[in-house]
Amino acid sequence: MTDSPRTSSSGTTAVLFDIDGTLVDSNYAHVDAWSKAFADIGHPVDSWRVHRAIGMDSSLLLAALLGDEVAEARGDEAKERHSAHYLPHGDTDLHVFDGVPELLAEIARRGHRVVLATSAPEGELTVLRGLLDVEGALWAVTSSEDADTAKPDPGIVEGALEKAGVDAAHAVMVGDARWDVEAAGRAGVTCVGVLTGGLSRAELEEAGAAEVWDDVAALLAGLDGSVIGRLG
Repeated sequence: MTDSPRTSSSGTTAVLFDIDGTLVDSNYAHVDAWSKAFADIGHPVDSWRVHRAIGMDSSLLLAALLGDEVAEARGDEAKERHSAHYLPHGDTDLHVFDGVPELLAEIARRGHRVVLATSAPEGELTVLRGLLDVEGALWAVTSSEDADTAKPDPGIVEGALEKAGVDAAHAVMVGDARWDVEAAGRAGVTCVGVLTGGLSRAELEEAGAAEVWDDVAALLAGLDGSVIGRLG
């Protein structure tokens, strides 16, 4: 595996994966961590509102949930508190969804470059990669260092394409949140949705998902007939 950029090749294909809520059951740990963080700084937010914003760039999430003024004044503190509450979940509460190692290995076997397209900060990403244990299938990995603004801004998706050396027409994104779908669409990449993040099929389709599967295990079982199965 390498994280270095490559020259784009029209004969090369890639599948980009969001991690949180797509490969790892972590969205509700994020809800818990953000809810506690907001309470810590004296600005509690109802958990259902937090859940609706999970997967969004953290700065945008803070502005949406706290308002611009509070986000500007207390946002960095809230992020620090979120990390403090989230990281302990890695020891007990997070798990990899069924079929993830098999799906990534099969996609790599078919000759597609597998990229983890996430904006997670390095500390969280280390925990997630340790849980996934799929390094042998990976071509590249993004992190919060690869884009100034995360999803729904297309920066992370574009960074993943650059690392894969693939143009948008020869890539597919897999994600669980409308922010994944919107970011992929803005980058010109077809997106496949999964329901494991807690959003409905209708919401993902409305955001522009080409198809929606229950989870990655279902996607693996139906891979030949999927958008990924037709890639390249």
